[in-house]
This record gives sequence, C-alpha cells and structure tokens, in this order.
Amino acid sequence: MGLAERRAAKEFETKRFPQFKKEIDEAAGFDVPVTVAWETLALDGESHLYDECWSKVYFVPLIAALKAITIDDMGKEALKAGLKKIEIQNRADTSNASRFAASFEGGTLLLDNKPHTNVDDVKDRTQSIQSLLESKL
Repeated sequence: MGLAERRAAKEFETKRFPQFKKEIDEAAGFDVPVTVAWETLALDGESHLYDECWSKVYFVPLIAALKAITIDDMGKEALKAGLKKIEIQNRADTSNASRFAASFEGGTLLLDNKPHTNVDDVKDRTQSIQSLLESKL
C-alpha cells in the first residue's frame, strides 16, 4: 500500500467512519464494537474509490440491515443479546453481493468482501446481512 492509499484510508477512518459508527450504534440501539482491517480494504491504485465504495459495500448495507432487524422490541432485544462485535475486512476475495462473505458466530458479525466490486448492489448486501443475522439470533 502506497502513500496515496494510506492517506485516503486514514482520511476515511478519521472523517467518515465516526459518523458510520454513530449510525451503526443508533441502528443497533446500543454501542457495538466495530473493528475494521483498513489495510485489507485499501487496494493499490484505487484510493479515489474508497469513499464511495467502502460506504456502499460495508457501512450502508450494514446500517440498513440493523435498522430492519430492530424495527420492533423483539428484534432490538435479540440483537442486543446476540451481537457482541462487528469486524470488517477484505480477506475472502468475494465480490458477489448475493453471496456476500458474511458470518455470524460467537456474537461476532464478520463482513468480508472485496471493497470495489459490485458496489451498487447495496440492496442485495443488506438482505444478505439481515437474513444471516435473523437466522442466527
């Protein structure tokens, strides 16, 4: 990862991520620990895509899925009892939104997907995350 990528990743982490973290907590109804493996998201030569792509691939669908789950008290209680942390990374080399590389085990929701492919498939990723969580909570 070059200097341009490190700068862009750091800018996203410090300027955009805090707002996404706030929205995640609001959607979940509690403070959820979120860790992001920034170095795995930062692809060489694609720093100009980070803002749009990372938002649409990881954060927007995650927040929408959490909102859908917590639409009622039963969902809020189930999420709070089951979700302990969220991890975001790009290690699985997966890009198909309908087969979004996500898992939920031991209270950890892991989102593991290529950050710059099928970017506009937000609805499919949202549904994948929501279905996964609902099946495990």
